[in-house]
Amino acid sequence: MQIPDKESDKIEFKPGLSNAVIVALVAFSNNKGGAVYVGVAANNKITGISLAQETVPQFLNEIKNKTSPSIIPDSEIIDVGGNKKVVVLTVSEYPIKPVSLQGKYYKRANASNHLLSANEVANMHLQTTNTSWDMYPDPIHSLDDISLDKVRDLMEVFKSKGMTVNESVHSFMTKYNLLRDGRLTLAAYLMFKNDNDILTTIEMGRFQDPITIKDTARSKSDVIAQVDEVINYVKKHINLEVIITGDPYNTQKWQYPLEAIREIVLNMVIHRDYRSSYDSVVKIYNNKIEFYNPGGLPDTISMEDLLSDNYDSKPRNKKIAETFKDMGLIEKYGSGISRIMGYFRDENLPAPKFESSSDSFKVTVFCENNAEKDLEKVPEKVPEKVPEKVPEKVPEKVPEKVPEKISDNQLIILKKC
Repeated sequence: MQIPDKESDKIEFKPGLSNAVIVALVAFSNNKGGAVYVGVAANNKITGISLAQETVPQFLNEIKNKTSPSIIPDSEIIDVGGNKKVVVLTVSEYPIKPVSLQGKYYKRANASNHLLSANEVANMHLQTTNTSWDMYPDPIHSLDDISLDKVRDLMEVFKSKGMTVNESVHSFMTKYNLLRDGRLTLAAYLMFKNDNDILTTIEMGRFQDPITIKDTARSKSDVIAQVDEVINYVKKHINLEVIITGDPYNTQKWQYPLEAIREIVLNMVIHRDYRSSYDSVVKIYNNKIEFYNPGGLPDTISMEDLLSDNYDSKPRNKKIAETFKDMGLIEKYGSGISRIMGYFRDENLPAPKFESSSDSFKVTVFCENNAEKDLEKVPEKVPEKVPEKVPEKVPEKVPEKVPEKISDNQLIILKKC
């Protein structure tokens, strides 16, 4: 068996058997699996370790006892000469995550191991059990806190899409998992709530520059209504160009492709982490719009995967995503980013910028920069010498037309002056 040249998201080197080895194995179990090479230094220098007959079995038993759920890695021993060995411990991705080491949870990212936050632990568990936060019963709100008229409106939308909806409101909500064991789910509250509250706050602003705000608005309504509210605010503050074509009807073109803006807003609502204390934010500038949302990418999806469309979509709020899909608001899971980029490409506009952290996601879209176009008109060469003295008094009125030739009588008058 050949020892790899360097560490990666699936390879780790350790000089000896220790708790650090178990941390790496736990991190691999919570990601896509991996192997720890014990007896190899971080600089890829093979040092090897001395092994007694029971050393490896005892360490495997220690791993089993310290992890929950228990993991037992496969082991292989490589002879590197001089009574020195390299022990290779390999684990697969654990099916029900996360795995812990004595109550602490780790994940593998960028060839290193990171301690998971409580929020990341919860998200990882929800994802691997094929459920999501919004599908759980709401511990605070009840049917009295939602509008049944909004539920009826949804039922009518479903009917218009060809779905069979004949039951009562209560039966519909139960059938559609908006009520579980007679209790309102979190998704149902977010989609049909009676009153505005801070749980769904989206802050919106039109900025002249990073510190000068020209206009602000705030949305606290249900997540279905918020889609149009945000899009209408964006339309209020971007340009609409009327293109005269010579046909009976002129063509209208928005400063940004509205289909892309709608896709971004839908993604904000569907993938937002509503447990976060942070608000969603939309900032409109002269030549760009920033969309900030609480909740980063899942651990299983990298930014490279996202931009190359090489991933399986896992909506953070599965029930909301399913409802929006059945309403016809989204086509299918996981195709939004590629469509957004396509809309901007079709309009010959700069590609949107996507940024993700452990707890947030940000999309920035750009339009043509008129300021840059104006700069192109500035002459390349500026006069080297500028007059030092400027006349103190400038005539208030300049003749509209200066005679090409001065007559003798005009010359006499000028001399008298």
